[in-house]
Amino acid sequence: MTITNKEKNGNRLQNIHPVILKKWLEMGNIILVDVREAAEYAGERIQGATRVSLSNFDPRKIPLDEGKKLVLYCQTGKRSAQAAQKLFAASFNEVTGLEGGLNAWKEAGYPIETNKNAPMSIMRQVQIVAGSLVVTGTLLGAFVSPWFLILSGFIGSGLVFAGISNTCALGLLLAKIPWNQN
Repeated sequence: MTITNKEKNGNRLQNIHPVILKKWLEMGNIILVDVREAAEYAGERIQGATRVSLSNFDPRKIPLDEGKKLVLYCQTGKRSAQAAQKLFAASFNEVTGLEGGLNAWKEAGYPIETNKNAPMSIMRQVQIVAGSLVVTGTLLGAFVSPWFLILSGFIGSGLVFAGISNTCALGLLLAKIPWNQN
């Protein structure tokens, strides 16, 4: 049950444990913002959260209420830290993030709102598309022309880059497809 601060460019991002967020939610003195994509938010979220996706993040879209703390969260805490930096660049002085994101919230046993009819997560879509392209490139390389193996190598390289850089171009592209929007 800790509060940690990460200083970057003179701005302090305060990270809180799910226990603290639960208490703050019960007190009603926070604005909770989910920075995940529409499909992720539609599938599961913390009750009372407003969505402002990181992929088209605009600090002007953040709902503000005098006297309430702003708390950001995502799946693991990485995207909310990126969103916080954008807020600091837009002259926000105090931003709080949920340490460990929605995963930590669920691990602590706190309730989430779910929608069984929501589209599948962007990560699952990335896995399906990337896997399909690798299989297709491998089969075409084996039975048509070895040049098709370049497709599998390209997708594999993209996945390695995504893992190293913590950014996924395919995920960002899939997030823009109509069924992954509101």
